[in-house]
Amino acid sequence: MLGKKGFFSAILAVAGLLLTGCGDGSADNKKTVIELVHYKQEAVDYFEEVERQFNDTHDDIELKISSPNDAMTVLKTRFIRKDNPDIIGIGGDYDYSNFIDADMLMDVSDFDGLKDIKENYLEINENLEFIPTEGTYGVPYMANAAGILYNKDMFEEHGWQIPETWDELIALCEDIKAEGILPFYMGYKDTWTCISPWNSAASCLTEPTVCKDVNKGNTTFSKEYATVAEQMKTLLEYGPKDFAAYSYNDACTAFARGESAMFMIGSYAVPQIKSVNPDLNIDSFVYPASNNKEDNILTSGIDLQFCIMKDCPNKEAAYEVLRFLLEDENVQAYMDDQNAIPCKEGSFQLAPMLDGMKEYIEESKVTDFQDHFYPSEMAANALIQTYLLDGDTEKFLQKFDEAWVRYNRDLIEKVQKYEAEHESEGE
Repeated sequence: MLGKKGFFSAILAVAGLLLTGCGDGSADNKKTVIELVHYKQEAVDYFEEVERQFNDTHDDIELKISSPNDAMTVLKTRFIRKDNPDIIGIGGDYDYSNFIDADMLMDVSDFDGLKDIKENYLEINENLEFIPTEGTYGVPYMANAAGILYNKDMFEEHGWQIPETWDELIALCEDIKAEGILPFYMGYKDTWTCISPWNSAASCLTEPTVCKDVNKGNTTFSKEYATVAEQMKTLLEYGPKDFAAYSYNDACTAFARGESAMFMIGSYAVPQIKSVNPDLNIDSFVYPASNNKEDNILTSGIDLQFCIMKDCPNKEAAYEVLRFLLEDENVQAYMDDQNAIPCKEGSFQLAPMLDGMKEYIEESKVTDFQDHFYPSEMAANALIQTYLLDGDTEKFLQKFDEAWVRYNRDLIEKVQKYEAEHESEGE
């Protein structure tokens, strides 16, 4: 498989040919065919039902939805072959940023459904652009949230209060330890689990633009992430002695069985936990990284959005599909199926395990996951895990800075060139 640089070089090389990618979008029955390919395989049942309902209610458009394994690899291969679907369902992350940079997505600024999307998620999407780009290229659909899951019955039994500051969190952990109970299971044997508390701390303790600011040469991660790294190390004192011996599945199982009071992970873990103990009373709260309560913010990124490919020949039909997906009953159905958070304004019913985060969600006190800006080749998860095993904060931060430059060299050059060209006032 091509690396990102090689892949997008190939994309740009054939950019002039992309306009023929979708064909005429017509079926033998004279209906306009719209193909949607998405990466949320865990939601395949939902999308199969959406496809059925849409086709039952539309005489002029036929919707075909695909939910392939390893969807991003499938999509990138199709892009190179100039075999683009009409709509893609992807996350708000580094891949999305790359697709905008390669000029592959349609500007959907005139889509009427955007007026119903929460402004903060539109801003999160805009912030993902490597350099400012005129237009709107994604329709945010669903978000997720990461913080701290907790055993609600255990908390009520012991009279523990939800912490609202970092010092209160540490005091709570000490109280839990004093009762002979493990505060946290962590699952750090799987490197990706290290990123959940990291995101929560980093998103609160740094600016949303920190990665862009580093690319501009205005700061370094050694400066911005020092407190974040120290917090990650401190939390190890309240987990299993051999924190890297337990996988995500191990941690889910242990938390489900009441072997810890809390679990630092996203809401997406609840179905796995409930599969072990369906009766567990789970709630959640925002990771309180700051000692100023007002500075704490919920980490919530775009888990699923829909983008129309630039070469789609049937824009209005594609818009009709998006309108159908954004109908309130379909939004609620996805939320119920996936414990998701809607990016659309409206009176939707959140899953009970999000009750502790409801205030932040309703007031749009949210910010994006920091790792949505990290290139996969950088392996930030592994860097964090190695740091936690090693404990040398200064060495870790230096490695993080070095890895960032190594895997973002071309991007940094592009960003700084853009900044130099637009540094005059008003541009």
